[in-house]
Amino acid sequence: MTAVEAITHIVRDERGKDWITGANVKVLEVVLDHLAYGWSVDEIHEQHPWLSLGQIHAGLAYYYDHQAELEAQIKAGLETVRAIRAQTGDVPMQRRLRAAALAK
Repeated sequence: MTAVEAITHIVRDERGKDWITGANVKVLEVVLDHLAYGWSVDEIHEQHPWLSLGQIHAGLAYYYDHQAELEAQIKAGLETVRAIRAQTGDVPMQRRLRAAALAK
């Protein structure tokens, strides 16, 4: 039997964030493209051509192997955004867009 070298495209930094090696792309970025937009691996590759298909597949495989942990990170990120929005209120552009929509 021939030994096969284990290949991984994922590293975790000191803050606990998972990255695709050599790409400066977080695993969650690839995962969110898949979940939020419903993009396939080929569509993700089209949008991020510097990522190899292997890197994209590795990111999605990592997500499915660590789904609860990564979904907790997604949830925490959304809660942070909501808290910031609650503290800052509407920005001027949001007010103008809302007013323009109501004027129609």
